[in-house]
Amino acid sequence: MITDPIADFLTRIRNAQMAGHRIVEIPASKLKKRMTEILYNQGYILKYKFEDDNKQGVIKIALKYDPTSKEPAIKTLERVSRPGLRQYSKPADFKRVKNGLGVAIISTSKGVMTDKDAKSQNVGGEVLCYIY
Repeated sequence: MITDPIADFLTRIRNAQMAGHRIVEIPASKLKKRMTEILYNQGYILKYKFEDDNKQGVIKIALKYDPTSKEPAIKTLERVSRPGLRQYSKPADFKRVKNGLGVAIISTSKGVMTDKDAKSQNVGGEVLCYIY
């Protein structure tokens, strides 16, 4: 049993990139689906596909690499809020990730969104992870 599904999601992506895989399969949930959509919209992954297998479902993610240097598009996936220590933040207190080049994924009362979207809608929430 996985006690932290978000950390598992990030670790599977991180491990697949270190091994040089093109596709990674992750057990699905609504939160993980939304995080995958954010990764795609921000340009960190090539494409994704949600498959229903009459159980939990699977998310297939095509990872993105630099064509010349073969470096992954995602340099760092950092879990911020953990089950043992939740991290909440107000819109005014959001940290800039990598001086504005990275993205923070925030779980708000209006859904899961990036830090920039949360700031524009003036909602705070739990800071799930930083990506750059």
